Amino acid sequence: MSRVVIAGIPALIASMLLLPGHANAAQCSAAATPAQQTAAIHALMMRMTTAEKLGQLNQLGAQGSATGPKKQRLVGEAEIAAGEVGSFLGVRGADQTRRLQEVAVTRSRLKIPLLFADDVIHGYRTTFPVPLAEAGSFDPDLAERTARIAAVEASASGIHWTFAPMVDIARDPRWGRVVEGSGEDPYLGSLMAAARVRGFQGRKLSAPDSLLATAKHFVGYGAAEGGRDYNIASMSPQTLYDVYLPPFNAAVKAGVGSVMASFNEVDGTPMHANGMLINGLLRKQWGWNGLVVSDYTGVMELLHHGVAANRGDAGERALRAGVDVDMVSEIYAKDLPQRVASGHLPLGIVDASVERVLVAKCRLGLFDDPYRGSDAARERASILTAEHRHAARDAAGRSIVLLKNAHDVLPLSKDIGKVAVIGPLADEPWAMLGNWPGDGKPEDAVTPLAALKKSLGEQRVAYARGTGLLGDDHSGFDAAIAAAKSSGVVLLFVGEGPEMSAEAASRSSLDLPGNQQALADALAATGKPVITILLNGRPLSVGKLADASSALVEAWFPGIEGGNAIGDVLFGDVNPAARLAITFPRTVGQVPIYYAHKNTGRPPSAGEKYTSKYIDVPWTPLYPFGYGLSYTAFSYGDLKISSTRIMANRRQKVSVTVTNTGMRAGDEVVQLYLRDEVASVTRPVRQLRGFRRIHLDVGESRVVEFELGRDDYAFHDAAMHDVVEPGRFDVFIGGSSEATLKGSFEVVSTR
Repeated sequence: MSRVVIAGIPALIASMLLLPGHANAAQCSAAATPAQQTAAIHALMMRMTTAEKLGQLNQLGAQGSATGPKKQRLVGEAEIAAGEVGSFLGVRGADQTRRLQEVAVTRSRLKIPLLFADDVIHGYRTTFPVPLAEAGSFDPDLAERTARIAAVEASASGIHWTFAPMVDIARDPRWGRVVEGSGEDPYLGSLMAAARVRGFQGRKLSAPDSLLATAKHFVGYGAAEGGRDYNIASMSPQTLYDVYLPPFNAAVKAGVGSVMASFNEVDGTPMHANGMLINGLLRKQWGWNGLVVSDYTGVMELLHHGVAANRGDAGERALRAGVDVDMVSEIYAKDLPQRVASGHLPLGIVDASVERVLVAKCRLGLFDDPYRGSDAARERASILTAEHRHAARDAAGRSIVLLKNAHDVLPLSKDIGKVAVIGPLADEPWAMLGNWPGDGKPEDAVTPLAALKKSLGEQRVAYARGTGLLGDDHSGFDAAIAAAKSSGVVLLFVGEGPEMSAEAASRSSLDLPGNQQALADALAATGKPVITILLNGRPLSVGKLADASSALVEAWFPGIEGGNAIGDVLFGDVNPAARLAITFPRTVGQVPIYYAHKNTGRPPSAGEKYTSKYIDVPWTPLYPFGYGLSYTAFSYGDLKISSTRIMANRRQKVSVTVTNTGMRAGDEVVQLYLRDEVASVTRPVRQLRGFRRIHLDVGESRVVEFELGRDDYAFHDAAMHDVVEPGRFDVFIGGSSEATLKGSFEVVSTR
């Protein structure tokens, strides 16, 4: 063995690092300084063959984990022992992960531990509300808590790395993946992104209950044309930088360890080959040097995009662009060795990605303890605890939006007589768990029917399914109508099934599927009050449904305790306060529709024909961003702005007095919007720049304060400079994006 001198490490330790079979802890300890970690990793890499290096960049999937056209084969232990794989997708469970990890650290030549990754999106075994619902809580602390619980459970099952949070801004509800993100607004999305990163990664990434978080999908995936999944995205540079990139920047500032490349192209360059945005912006400009992973077969799909002639070309383009890990394509491992051997692909490019993979494993503490405390006993003790279920019920209650409440029909009295529970989603466990449920199991979920039978007694609940989600079967209508007529109130549960949203679930219509609307109309015709509860993963065009309902409740896919949480809201144990994180259109023809739109040269005007509007429907949404009702009422007044003229580098203080003028205690989401009246490029009519979720008792008033600063005024100008331009700014404060309480101030200098 040749002598190698490693600067900055004592000679004895350096020599130990080069001894075959030395304990993993000596190779790269999470407790070491960054310089020591780097030196240890470099020493390890000096012993690696090209095939072993590319093996570290190779992620394989377990059977049944496919989210693409390729059916992933089951990988044998021999491939792990040969150093041909660095990470797995979809392998879960303490026993299974320990078994495979043992192969890696005892039978492979260099004993480098494996990374186990999974899609832990909104909980693991204990599922929480889907991210779009949770964003509506306007409570980043809640998002951090639920991500923390998900990390505790998933890590106990041997998982190290989650492909969450999804931070894509989404303004087209036809795109099924709106359910996975925080909606349409970059400010709210940024706060939720950072909170979830903190929750997943914990205070210390090497702790056995932390997960490496992944901000996805970088970038522009939510702008897919036509709302069609995997489609191209076209946008101005200003839109890219001011709308789609901020949540990723927030995740980076929160310390996110991983980023996933997106399937789409941005203005002609597929993201899996977009070195300008990955190596240029993400790494060089932002100074981030974490791990970039492809999406499922994303490297291989460069062939379909038409920017690679063969697999080797695709792999080289992706690796040169900065995509470190190839998810299940196996192109890096199988097609790049010959390119390195021929000198066509410099080994230094490979080494840079290998180093990032090994750094991630080191930071996770895998060289110290490849199993990270994962065993069957800890798994049993950590998963689906009573505390976690309580947190899931609380999260669901804080994420349910009240959209309509005519004549204060809600909350219901607990002394109510018989209740008709009707609809295809009243007793559907999967509608509680929703999309990407992790290891959630339907038998653990509490459905609304089960919760209501338990709280009211079976004799007070008349249940009829009425209809299915799809098709035109009216055979159950008579039973549903009979149940309604025999009861004092109808609780109607309709919407979408989980399979109708998320990945590869784009829709061209936002109407209720099947004949659910016809069922609602038939029930309304009985004269009984109909309280409709929506279970869905995207905004729906539910104007007719609202007309047929005395009350309309948006519950989304609320998680494992969804049935109990819905009951809490319906009977007033929880006063709903969640708001819409995404606009509800009246019809799909209005899409894309979002509150932070541009004004145009001919703003909409009801009294003038030649303005920007429709001739068949209003231009306004059915329900705007930030909208939600309560069982109490709030008033706003005494808006104060500290300075009428201010320099951009000084903090501007804004305050408002909010009073609970109703008859119940409740939460209010106080929202502040800002408008730049005149700028060198067009600006949105208003932008969310602050919010507070506060609790007020009956008659209580509170002064709510906000601070504005340079980032709140800044935008990218025509030359793509990040600027603040002097001028007047309007402030709007209220309970939704249609807030009317208004003030103004002037930014007089940008220095």
